[in-house]
Amino acid sequence: MSIAVTEQPQHSAFGKYKRWLRLSLYTILLLAGQCTATLLGRFYFEKGGKSIWIETFAQSAGFPILIPLLFYSAKSTNHDSSKTKTEPRSTVMIPLYLVILIALNTESEDTNLPKLNLLIGIFCVLAASAMFSLHHSLLQLYFVKIAKTEETYPSLLKMNFYPMLVAAVAGLVGLFGSGDWRSIGREMKEFKYGGASYVMTLVWIGVTWQIACIGMLGLIFEVSSLFSVVIGNLELTVTPILAVFVFHDKIYGVKIIAFLLAVWGFLSYIYQHYLDDQKAKPDKIDDGLGLSKVEEQIS
Repeated sequence: MSIAVTEQPQHSAFGKYKRWLRLSLYTILLLAGQCTATLLGRFYFEKGGKSIWIETFAQSAGFPILIPLLFYSAKSTNHDSSKTKTEPRSTVMIPLYLVILIALNTESEDTNLPKLNLLIGIFCVLAASAMFSLHHSLLQLYFVKIAKTEETYPSLLKMNFYPMLVAAVAGLVGLFGSGDWRSIGREMKEFKYGGASYVMTLVWIGVTWQIACIGMLGLIFEVSSLFSVVIGNLELTVTPILAVFVFHDKIYGVKIIAFLLAVWGFLSYIYQHYLDDQKAKPDKIDDGLGLSKVEEQIS
């Protein structure tokens, strides 16, 4: 009985360190991927790119890089015969994949607009923010209520691969429907740094968005959708600073306010978690003392 008592804290401490390592990795993936993808998207437009549909398609077209990882995770899962699991029904998953594509692109490159258009733009941004929050909440609902699995990586890969596949198809339809596909050759020729740089810019936009999505899904899986949003909002502080060095931007008042609000929100969230942990520690100690007393009575 005493052996089990001494091994349990060591095991829980090791699991805690592993979890913090995963959280650190997902945070780095989210911030690095999101910041890089945002800067590359701006680089595309500033150096000669003009098509919103081309850039939109590039954001989701990087999903094929996940195919080898999906095969590997499926192979590893098949070898493990000790675990039994029930796959979510396709009638549930297909609508979920479709809903997670909806109205998530909130970026705009044109600020020289009439006041009415600016008001419409502000409303669209607020609506997109609400949809973004709904998107994260749906992902958390999927992991908790639908997937019901402890297999982290297969769940993350599937939840990134299939929605991106649907988004890529939708972007491809928009690309051909708008006729912007005819401008690809012209954009390659007119791109400031040449056709090779044009292609690599679009390729890395796709890759970096996949990296960011993996980090986002990992944080939702490990903690919550709110925590993922809070970490993602740190991009508001990092990207403007990087843009000063990459694009020689100037720091305006709005950027400073956005920076301060993002930092304030992040620190407030972390501090509240710290307070909650401090309140939870006495309860855990009391539970541990009660368990030891029970074990003493049994022995």
